[in-house]
Amino acid sequence: MNEKLHYWMLALPALAVMIVFYIWPVLNIWGISVTEPSTGLDNYTRMFDSNAVRVSFVLTFRIAAVTTIMCLLLGYVLAYTISNFATRVTPLMLGLVLLPFWVSVLVRSFAWIVLLGRSGLVNDALIDTGLITSPIRIMHNELGVLIAMVHVMLPFAVLPMLTNMRGIDDSYVKAARGLGASEWRAFREVYFPQTLPGVFSGGLLVFVLSLGFYITPALLGGGRVMMISEYITYQIQEFLNWGLGAALSVALLVATALVLLVAGRFVNLRKTFLERG
Repeated sequence: MNEKLHYWMLALPALAVMIVFYIWPVLNIWGISVTEPSTGLDNYTRMFDSNAVRVSFVLTFRIAAVTTIMCLLLGYVLAYTISNFATRVTPLMLGLVLLPFWVSVLVRSFAWIVLLGRSGLVNDALIDTGLITSPIRIMHNELGVLIAMVHVMLPFAVLPMLTNMRGIDDSYVKAARGLGASEWRAFREVYFPQTLPGVFSGGLLVFVLSLGFYITPALLGGGRVMMISEYITYQIQEFLNWGLGAALSVALLVATALVLLVAGRFVNLRKTFLERG
């Protein structure tokens, strides 16, 4: 009885926090989606019949997928370098990876606007070097959104992979090399498979965060690249359409849950996030 009492004394405060700050707001959003402006599933019917909503969802998943792939490619190289070759400057490089967390996402997004604008530093540098004769449009389109989102999301991919790589015993690679394997084969068949948990956790984290990202796509997209989070804000702020906005929020939540469910079929999420995180 004492063990059960201690268990519930520890669990109940955390459960209360979950109910108040997570479950209750989600239930309220679901309630708004079926009661505003009228009771029923009219908002969900309008959502599924809207071509704009379908385009926004496809755009959201496409940008999230490309962002994830780019972050994994760049992040893997960076994490591998820090873990295996930059032992003397590891604290410095790790600090540089963490540095973006100390700066507001809003500030970083505005910085990209300064860099990628028609009269920004990137266009000015390309014109000065003679590569182009007139400014090119690298903002208010998917390219600008992807560049800025990769910059914001990259640390979320690097850190899980770096944690995973630093826990790998290098004796396996040395043994493979000692048995005659080339450096590339030892990496491909011995080292890389051991880093997959970090790759999966980093990719999943970046993808899920990208699905609901708002500030950077809204600023760099300029209203032309409307991801689902911006579409929700547009419905509520511009049209005061709380019911449809809430229905879209529920749909995004369900889509994210399905992503996690599908990922859970192939990856041990508990092991990935608890043991590797």
